[in-house]
Formats: sequence, C-alpha cells, structure tokens
Amino acid sequence: MNATEPRRRWWPRSVRAGAALAAASTAAVILVGIGWWVHHDVYRQSTQIAEDQAKGQLWSLCDKLEQGVIPDSTSTVPYEVVATDRRTAVAYGGGMDDFAPGTHHVMPAPPKALRAELITTVRLPANPDYDPSDKFSVAGGSNQVITADIRADGLSNDKAAALGVAAHANLRVYVVVLPHTAEAITETTDRLLLRAGLVGLVLIAAAAYFAVRIALRPVEAIRVLTASVTASDPRERVTVPATGHEITALATTINSTLQRLDDAAAQQRRFVADAAHELRSPLTTLLASLEVALAYPERTDWPAAATTAARQTRRLHALAEDLLLLARLDTRTPVAGSETVDLTALALRLTEQYPLTERPLTLTCDSTAPAHAHGNPDEYERLLRNLIDNAARHAAHRIQITIRNQDAWVVLTVHDDGPGVPTEDAERIFERFVRLDDARSRDHGGTGLGLAIARDLAHRRRGTLTLTPRPLGACFQLRLPRAPTTAEK
Repeated sequence: MNATEPRRRWWPRSVRAGAALAAASTAAVILVGIGWWVHHDVYRQSTQIAEDQAKGQLWSLCDKLEQGVIPDSTSTVPYEVVATDRRTAVAYGGGMDDFAPGTHHVMPAPPKALRAELITTVRLPANPDYDPSDKFSVAGGSNQVITADIRADGLSNDKAAALGVAAHANLRVYVVVLPHTAEAITETTDRLLLRAGLVGLVLIAAAAYFAVRIALRPVEAIRVLTASVTASDPRERVTVPATGHEITALATTINSTLQRLDDAAAQQRRFVADAAHELRSPLTTLLASLEVALAYPERTDWPAAATTAARQTRRLHALAEDLLLLARLDTRTPVAGSETVDLTALALRLTEQYPLTERPLTLTCDSTAPAHAHGNPDEYERLLRNLIDNAARHAAHRIQITIRNQDAWVVLTVHDDGPGVPTEDAERIFERFVRLDDARSRDHGGTGLGLAIARDLAHRRRGTLTLTPRPLGACFQLRLPRAPTTAEK
C-alpha cells in the first residue's frame, strides 16, 4: 500500500479546496488559542470587578455601622453583619434572607483576634425552601467572602445601643463576592467568540478558496495551452503575465522548455532526413550497380562490380557505426573516467600507423612530454582519428599534431595547410551531416559526422573542441582536463 493513500482519503484533491481547508484549520487553531486567552482574561477581570464591587459595599457598610446606623437590607451584593454574644444577625441584605437569618446568623461569629480585612472562602448552608436551580443562588456552595471587623472600643455606647449590640461586642461584616457576574460575562463572551469564530472560519475559508482560484487562473490557462502542444506542432507558447510574480517565472520556464523541445524535435527531424539522404546515396549506387550487373551478366566486369559494391557497403557500414555512436553519446551524461590515457603516446602511435597512400602528405607529431587525461582509450583514439581524417581530406601537403600541458589542461591541436574554414562556418562545421565541400565526390567527402562525434566525445570528458583561427589552413584545438601523474600526487 502506498504511504500517501490515507492522506488522499481525507485531504481534498483540489488545490483550491486544500488551500481553503489549510487556511481554515490554521485559523481555527489560532482562534482557539485567542479564545482561550480571552476567556481566562475576561473571567479574571470580571472576578476582579466583582471583588472591587464587594469591597466598595464592605466599606460602605462599615462606615454606616461606625456611625451607629443599621444598613438597609436592599443591596445588590449579599452581606451579613454579625456580633459576638448575639444569636441573630445585626443586619443582612442582598438575598441573605433566603437563609432566614432573622432567627440565626449564617456567617460565623467574629473571633477574638480581629482583622482589618480578609478574603476567605465560606460554605453557605443550603436552604430547602429555596430553588436550587436558580443560577444566581449562592446557597449550598462555597463562596468567596470579604470581611472587615469593627472593634468594640470603636463604637460608643449610644451607637452600640442603636445597633442592638452589647457595648463590649465586636462586629464582623461579611460581603459575598458573587461569582455569577463573572461567569455570566464569561459565558456571554464565549458565545460571542464562538459565533464570531465560526463566521470568521467560513469567511477565511471562502477568501482562501477564491484567492487561490484567482491566483490559479493563469496556471489553468497555461495548462490548457500546454495540453494543446503536440509532437507534430510544438510551436505553441504560453502567455507570460506582466505581473512579474511566480506565475511569470513558471510561464517563462515552460516556454523555454517548449522551445528546447521544439529545437530538439526539429534537430531530430533534420537528423532523420539527413541520415535517410546519406543512406540513400550509397544504397542507390549499390542497387544500380547490381541491377546493371544482373541485367547484363555477360558484359559485366564482375571484379569491378564487386569492388564498387564493397566500397558502398563499407560506406554504409561506416555511416551506421557513426549513427549508432551518436545515439549512444546522446543518451549519456558527461563522466570522469578512472582510467588514465597518455595522449602523447596515442598521437605518436596514430601518426606512425595512419595510412597516407592516396596522396603524398606529411603527418608529424610535436610533443614535449607525456600528457595524461582520464577517459577511455578507444574514445580518445576515435576522437583523434576523426580529426586526422578531416585534416587529411583538406590538407595540401602537411598535417601537424601538437600536444602541450598547460596548467590543469591538456591542449591538443591538429593543424593542416589546406584552404581553411570561413569564419562564419566555424561552428557550423560541428553540426551533423554538414560538409562545406558539397561539390566534391561524397566518396572522399566523408559522412559529415566526424567532427560532430569528436566534439561530443570531448564534451563527454568535460573538455572542449573548437576551431581556432590561423592564417593558413584549419586548426582544431582539443582541451581536456589534465590527470595528475603519480609524481604529482
């Protein structure tokens, strides 16, 4: 099973839908984090507001008690005032009557050690007559309360009597911090955040979907136009947007690729046409010779016919070998061979063995030292032999081979004293099936593949083969990376 199959089951195939889902998922994570922070911050601030409200109520009650005034029972915050040596509450309000404090007090009596202000937690008793489903009820639960004590010596006898407490009694004021306000505000905020978050996610997903859809319109146009490109008509080009963004780079790259494919297809068509043309010439000559011999066997010079057939067959064989070699070179990448070849020794051996029987030519090799390069000896021999063959077809009297070591390179030149090559044809002669001497007999003009093969072999070994300008004749310069000798290592 492919490892990517589970993802394909739940992740949308559309780029637009995938981008919308990714944007919505990312936004959901961010909004959940923000909502969690807002929830706790609102609850903290709401609790602080409730505490401040309870403190304000507390000190207002203390002021009234110190003046000998019993506080009003009407209050938004539950409170109770208790005193020592008294069974009932001095005062209460804000819902404390739900606990029937008229017969007793709900909050504990003040201890002997009094405090100015204290925030503590008190568990309020449950009243069976009170509806426990009331969310604003504080009955039957632990609630935070704020207390303040009034010492007995802080009240005069008249004020104590007005409050209904003994002159030596201590008073404690209890104010309940209502949690319901903070909880209600937090719940309201949570609902608003949830609604806003859901609407925001929908809007973000929709915005991402349509934004990607708009952004992919040029890509879709490129896809449609690219799909119309066929092998028979690869001339279509996509429209390059003028915005200068990534789509522009994509369109430019696709056009460059289509242009290379067009050039490669055109080159292949030319190559096939040229190959067919080159093969047709010796085949026509061979077929004509054999048909004439078969039509007039008694008047045919069979040794001459056989010689002609053998010569044309050799041409076909050489052409087929060159075509196969070029096909192999086209499918290979440049390599750095591990075998070391001495180009000086190879050039000297070819100079001694090269046949110069057709016309008088002088072939010499000038070298000062061994020149080593990595590669295949057979490939280097084919390369050098092609250069010598080309020079032999054009030389008037002499061919000079020179080999020198120049820093990290081996430089080999093959120079003939022939008519030379026009400057405008310096690169054209390395194209396949190109011959500048078309008027000459093809039997002596070669196949037009020798220099193309030589350059491909040079490039395969990370070298170069160029035509260098000379006053007389043609001079081909081969540069190859030099292989260090054992002493240099």
